Amino acid sequence: MVQEMIKLSSIPVDFHVTQMFVQKYALTTVYVPYDHQAQVKRIVKPYVKKEDKTATINPPLHQPATLTTITAVVFSSKGFTGNVFHEFKEIIIPLFNTTRHFRSGLKFLITDFEHWVSPQADLKMEKQPRRVVNCATLPICLVSIVLVYATLFQSNDTIFESWGYSLSNSRSNLRSESINIDVDSQEFLLRRLVRGDDRVRFDSYRFSCNIDVHYDVCVANTPVRIYNKGLTVYVPYDHQPLVKRIVKPYARKEDETAMIRVSPVQILHGNSTTNPPPACNFNHNVTAVVFANKGFTGNVFHEINEIIIPLFITTRQFRSRLKFVITDFERWLVEKYSRVISQLSAYDVINPDDRSVHCFPGAVIGLEYHDNLALNNYDSPGGYSMSDFRKFLRESYNLKANHVSDLRKPTLLLISRRNTRRFLNEQEMVDMMGGLGFQVIRVEPKTMMYLNEFSEVVNSCSVMVGAHGAGLTNEIFLPDGAVMVQVVPLGCEWGAITYYGGPAKAMNVRYLEYKIEPEESSLFYTYGKDHPVIKDPESVSSKGYRAFRSVYVDGQDVKINLERFKKTLVEAKKILETSVPFNR
Repeated sequence: MVQEMIKLSSIPVDFHVTQMFVQKYALTTVYVPYDHQAQVKRIVKPYVKKEDKTATINPPLHQPATLTTITAVVFSSKGFTGNVFHEFKEIIIPLFNTTRHFRSGLKFLITDFEHWVSPQADLKMEKQPRRVVNCATLPICLVSIVLVYATLFQSNDTIFESWGYSLSNSRSNLRSESINIDVDSQEFLLRRLVRGDDRVRFDSYRFSCNIDVHYDVCVANTPVRIYNKGLTVYVPYDHQPLVKRIVKPYARKEDETAMIRVSPVQILHGNSTTNPPPACNFNHNVTAVVFANKGFTGNVFHEINEIIIPLFITTRQFRSRLKFVITDFERWLVEKYSRVISQLSAYDVINPDDRSVHCFPGAVIGLEYHDNLALNNYDSPGGYSMSDFRKFLRESYNLKANHVSDLRKPTLLLISRRNTRRFLNEQEMVDMMGGLGFQVIRVEPKTMMYLNEFSEVVNSCSVMVGAHGAGLTNEIFLPDGAVMVQVVPLGCEWGAITYYGGPAKAMNVRYLEYKIEPEESSLFYTYGKDHPVIKDPESVSSKGYRAFRSVYVDGQDVKINLERFKKTLVEAKKILETSVPFNR
């Protein structure tokens, strides 16, 4: 098949829609100004069957007096329309291939316009055989569904892409790994990280920053130099004075306690004639991604929530063709998550402590963040969801169980705490769990440091039980259909559902909650049943987070009512037994 496409990059284009007619067809003219050459006329018939004169017999089309700020796409709805094969082969699929990456930020100008679903058309069609009506209206309905879906939900993952992923999965264990990254695709992938009106700036200056309440992400689609001494990124642009921007590349911008630990990165964008950047010590041919290893690291919830998931959201679409520059470098953290990092980047990480100058064809400074332990596939640059992230983790850590039905016996993982929110009658809990038919695995926080091994342990379990705390983050390794039981101490209700209970649903993990009674809390015996700490936790919370934390997070242990808690575990087992024949 011969196709013709004129790529107009970012040149502003005027469309003049006239009422001229040639043989009953509107003459459409596209004016593309360029001051450095004489005007050249090109005739294009925007239909993908150029080699077939029967299809393209209609005269060429010329088109302006509406001004818009988004890209226009001109195509024809004639040719062999009326035949569903040609409608999909020469309009719908080419339309998807050409426009999907714009994420609905464009406007269609349809020449040879066919308004088949108008009332007048419906009246005429009543006289036609029913099969003709179906043939004509079905493609329009399908197009409408796709376009409305894309417009309303702004997703990068549509029906067509889902089909593509399914086909890809049948050939490979890795999803959509067939995309090859080249110089041209860098702009495409980087542009996906830019939102709304920022894209106009990105297209004009090849640099833009997304400023969010949780994070800053700056994207440069131009050669950059990263000077590790002082963490300075030089982004050249000759047509504006040098502008300095400071970014802390950690996705918890709203938390001053976390951000005070993160080193700032200085970005110099503009004409650097008076302050030229240092010469390159190392040249790289892939995009750089700069992010911090500090903040609240040392806590597994914050490591996953503010580094690992944002890193996946921001970089997965690059298919490992990028290089990480990690500020506030912590070697233990890089080693802990080495399997994740090596899956997202095919190159060694850069520790800025070497004080050298690294040159890249483009860069991303900062990581995109969506919510607590969450991926919003509507906002994700690659359209990824939590299911995609969990699939990625299973591949990275070579986890065997995709669903609890892959497990042969009901195994319960009990997270044992040693400092705060301890189970004071833990052994009695273990005995009761065993009596219900569970094989119990008891783990302590130090075990969780060795993620390569610990992820396999979690993935082999059908139930996970733990008091509210960072250890519950490991629910991300549970197989689909597993049950997570969170024991909620006094005063921790909001955090329990916000950080762990709410995200469980998107992980395909069933969530059960056991809220303790005041008598099950050590605070009951410390303060007495009538103290505000017991009767009115809100009064303590109103004094600020430090006051709240010292009492309910750091100052509380739990003695479980075994008979009451047993009902929750029986419910968990019933959930499993409805889908898993453990007695096989």
